Amino acid sequence: MANRRTRGMTGSDLSRTSSTTDRAVAIAEQLHHECSILLELYRKRENFVADVPVSDGRLVSVPLPSSQLDTRDKLWCVHSALLQCRSLMERAVAKEKEELDDGRKSEYETQRKMVKDRLSFLIISIGELLKAMDGTAGMTPSVEGLELDGPTGLFELKLWVYRIYKEVDYWTKTAITTLQALPAITAKERVRTRLVRSTRSVRR
Repeated sequence: MANRRTRGMTGSDLSRTSSTTDRAVAIAEQLHHECSILLELYRKRENFVADVPVSDGRLVSVPLPSSQLDTRDKLWCVHSALLQCRSLMERAVAKEKEELDDGRKSEYETQRKMVKDRLSFLIISIGELLKAMDGTAGMTPSVEGLELDGPTGLFELKLWVYRIYKEVDYWTKTAITTLQALPAITAKERVRTRLVRSTRSVRR
């Protein structure tokens, strides 16, 4: 990521990036709200207490966004993490249907589908933003190291599903923070572009 070069951005590029960013932030904030509802529904469904102990380790195998990275590279990390979250969530849904499904459609199943669909929308939106920034398509996540099969014990499986929802919640909040930092960057790009144009005009 560090050796990736960002192409020059025109005024229309900056405007398009800004609108894409606003849309992505709105989707992420809605996803965060919907994920909090899903977590509450799941706790009630499984009779979990609000502070049910879960592992401190992350399920997603990407480096956490560091202050040493520029905001674009942080966004690439978040995009990859959300792609892996979706892979985990898809597997969790499949495992629940195999092991825990009682055949009844409840508010929980409806909310779960809503979160999964919204997560896909956010991934698409961030992918569009990355492409607008540097002209490249979004990275494909590696599933190496992901616990896609999940545990075999029933209670451990329920905790694993809960951890996945917590992971989606965590990375959604990280996405919001990262996306909200982008307008400042596009503003700097705009100033830099104007300075370059001004310099060229003087030289002429």
